[in-house]
Amino acid sequence: MANVKTLVVGGGGGGGHGANGSNFGAGGGGGAVIYNAAFAVTPQAYSITIDTGGAEDTSGGNSIFSSITSGGGGRGGSTSNDVGSAGTNNSSGGGGGGLGSANGGAGDGIGHAGGNANAQGGSGGGGGAGSVGQAAQGSPFKNNGGAGGSGTSSDISGSTIVYGGGGGGGGNARGLGTDGGGNGADSSNIATVGTANRGGGGGGGTNDATNFHGKAGGSGVVIISYKTDGSDGVSNTSTGGTITTSGAYTIHTFTTSGTWTMVASATSNASFLYNLI
Repeated sequence: MANVKTLVVGGGGGGGHGANGSNFGAGGGGGAVIYNAAFAVTPQAYSITIDTGGAEDTSGGNSIFSSITSGGGGRGGSTSNDVGSAGTNNSSGGGGGGLGSANGGAGDGIGHAGGNANAQGGSGGGGGAGSVGQAAQGSPFKNNGGAGGSGTSSDISGSTIVYGGGGGGGGNARGLGTDGGGNGADSSNIATVGTANRGGGGGGGTNDATNFHGKAGGSGVVIISYKTDGSDGVSNTSTGGTITTSGAYTIHTFTTSGTWTMVASATSNASFLYNLI
């Protein structure tokens, strides 16, 4: 039996747009982050799907490897009293839109909920793979955006990277994105997109005519890792994605959709023939 380590990250949800003179847009939710330390594979071509991340006011989509589907984060709320969208397939929900105390979208499975808006118009941060999004901040007449929820770290790439953070909500003072999530907007700063290939949610817009747009969520990623010496049953002649090595491991990283073709190692073939005798 051959096994690989794999990480599958869904696309981040887009931030919600604001409305000039009234409410603020909320942060998008982070994409699902699913890690498997011993995923069974066989010699064949596996189709890999990578989501590009949700545009403004749009939830993220799925990233897929074999039977593993990591959902996209929910979109952030935009119009007044607009509830953020719920996450799907283990992803996180978007934050609630301003003016009306809208709730953040619910997380699905291991994903977390987005933060709630407040009655003064501040918007919530998107939920992250590691924690819920922050609610809109401030006492009455303070309509500040909430920060995005935290992501989840992995060292499968050879470096420790945090994936699936939530986007910050727009406000008089913007909420900041967390762990790859984009920052929300305020009157001095436009919102920012989620970081590419980390599945972070996009930042929410403000009520300023110049900066009202929310931004897109970050794209997802699929990473496959196995022992270079073939002891995991996989040959390092397997193809697909960007191929690197780190320590004892060969790593295939997919930042766009493609195909991973698994080739069995000589060790695996020898074991198979031995078992036939």
